[in-house]
Amino acid sequence: MLDGAVRKIIDPPLDACGRRVAAIGISADTVTVVGCVIGLAAAFAIWQHAYWIGLLLLLISRFCDGLDGAIAKATETTDFGGYLDIVLDFVFYGAIPLGFILADPVANGVAGAVLIFSFYVNGSTFLAFAIMAERHDMHSTVRGEKSLYFTTGLAEGTETIAVLSAFCIFPGSFTWIAYVYAAVCFYTALSRIILAGRVFNQR
Repeated sequence: MLDGAVRKIIDPPLDACGRRVAAIGISADTVTVVGCVIGLAAAFAIWQHAYWIGLLLLLISRFCDGLDGAIAKATETTDFGGYLDIVLDFVFYGAIPLGFILADPVANGVAGAVLIFSFYVNGSTFLAFAIMAERHDMHSTVRGEKSLYFTTGLAEGTETIAVLSAFCIFPGSFTWIAYVYAAVCFYTALSRIILAGRVFNQR
């Protein structure tokens, strides 16, 4: 929901940074992989109850996730780069809740499992819509130039990063935040299913 507004703010400095990084020969795919590794390090820090370190690593990881696109824009975009980006995004989004589950399985286990399940459902509606949109030769730049067709929704990247950050700042509130955001993800998934029914049945 907030991605469009946030991108207007962060894209200009990210694009400038991307051009500088590209100029020294660092590829977008390299930054994508480094960002994922840092994200996994954040999950490990959370597992070890080092929540503030986890938050810092989490934010650095997401900076890399934005930077890789800026580098690709300054050089060239590739299908593999887009594929790698989305796959490692899902690795990151699953790893952070898993870190909280491992940190306190008794308190966080069920809520964390529900949240990861909601990510799985929401992600499947996003990716399935993108596949069908490709078959119908549909294109969208509502979230900038992307390798996949991006459908908007209540739960997008900005909201998810904000929630994962909130987990690190308020680890004792993980359970109720996780349940609330899982409900938001399920709502977003349902809205995408309804949208798909309207769009693809007409085609």
